[in-house]
Amino acid sequence: MREIWGLFSRGITAVNTVAGYLSGFAIVACTGILVFEVAVRYWLAWATDWEIELSIMLLIVATFMSAAFTQISRGHVGIEVLDSLMSERANRWRYLVGDILSLAFCTFIAWKSWAFFHEAWADGKMSNTAWGPKLWPAYFFMALGMTLLSLQMIAQIGDQHLHQHREDEE
Repeated sequence: MREIWGLFSRGITAVNTVAGYLSGFAIVACTGILVFEVAVRYWLAWATDWEIELSIMLLIVATFMSAAFTQISRGHVGIEVLDSLMSERANRWRYLVGDILSLAFCTFIAWKSWAFFHEAWADGKMSNTAWGPKLWPAYFFMALGMTLLSLQMIAQIGDQHLHQHREDEE
């Protein structure tokens, strides 16, 4: 059973690491698109209608798809001062309770995002801008990112439990 759990944990961490690096490329692409927009508006006086919205969508993708990558190193906001004030055992419980509450929240957001994605896909919802792109890609990456974050939290909770179980056996 531990081998299967190890495969799951390493697999989800690998997927989230790749997603994190791809998010970085999305931010670089967003930067290039915005520089292009500024340049063609200033020097060529071209009207643009897609650059800002595409940049927003790329930033949505980057934000949600990098969340699990950030969770791998526990890079989200935390109260580090409590680490030094509380005992090791109390900190383990604090992390466990925090992880379970965070998992519940992220799972709920993932579930709602999948519902938004389905609705946008089924109804063909589009942005009400001049460009008018479909909205389902943004909702898809929100849902996928929150799902990956939830899976990463499950992996961390399980890893923490197995690590603690091994320490208790020794």
